[in-house]
Amino acid sequence: MNITKMHGAGNDYVYVDCFAQDVPSDLPELARQISHRHFGVGGDGLVLIRPSDVADARMQMFNADGSESEMCGNAIRCVAKYIYDHGIEASKSLKIETGAGVLDLECETGDDGLVSQVRVDMGAPELVGPKVPTTITGNEEGHVIDVPVEFEGQTFKVTCVSMGNPHCVIFVPEATDELVLGLGPKIEVDPRFPNRINVEFVEVISRSEVRQRTWERGSGETWACGTGASAVCVAGVLSGRTERTIVNHLLGGDLTLTWDEASGHVVKTGPATEVFSGQWNW
Repeated sequence: MNITKMHGAGNDYVYVDCFAQDVPSDLPELARQISHRHFGVGGDGLVLIRPSDVADARMQMFNADGSESEMCGNAIRCVAKYIYDHGIEASKSLKIETGAGVLDLECETGDDGLVSQVRVDMGAPELVGPKVPTTITGNEEGHVIDVPVEFEGQTFKVTCVSMGNPHCVIFVPEATDELVLGLGPKIEVDPRFPNRINVEFVEVISRSEVRQRTWERGSGETWACGTGASAVCVAGVLSGRTERTIVNHLLGGDLTLTWDEASGHVVKTGPATEVFSGQWNW
């Protein structure tokens, strides 16, 4: 099976071009094996680039633990890069089908003619608690914004947002290992999040700049999370901490985000990088 390793701001996945070859069997097991950082290729998960009846391509993704996820804001930029750079589509304006719907993307190429940056319309956030989903009680509209919640004997103000997948955003003075690696996995499986949850620990540098670390559902800490960065942009506005346009510093690089007031959509721009191609015996 031919594979390609790619990353978006350090959020790395193994990609399989299903335009050129059959879809592998037992995808959860393949994801677990190929994502292993000691016995496999290594990555935050597996992404299949598949034909679509409603878009230029369909992205199907699995986390490193084999669980299927609806959407990844970094992976979708890499899918756009792949289908443009490899000649599957000739247009820089693309539509990609995901588990969270069809998204619009705009590719930016460098001097070599290959895609270097991708702008993604991430769509409108879902803020109603049961639709995120979470059972945490929100305000009169059902929005969970800066609600005090206790985890492991500590109380944090949380904001819950779905960007096609669920996020719990927590603003903290410092995103420490104790919080991200210690508390993150416990919040992920907290029963108040029926489908588990991605957890963002965020430091506010200024009203236009934040720093984010993410404990990602099914993958552990990842170097970047595009849907999480989008959720952080929304949470910052809703809680009065940030402006509608921010630069988000993640472990693997920077993303620029805008929560557009007119459309209600979050727009994200960031890099996409192809690392290598090879074969996996499966």
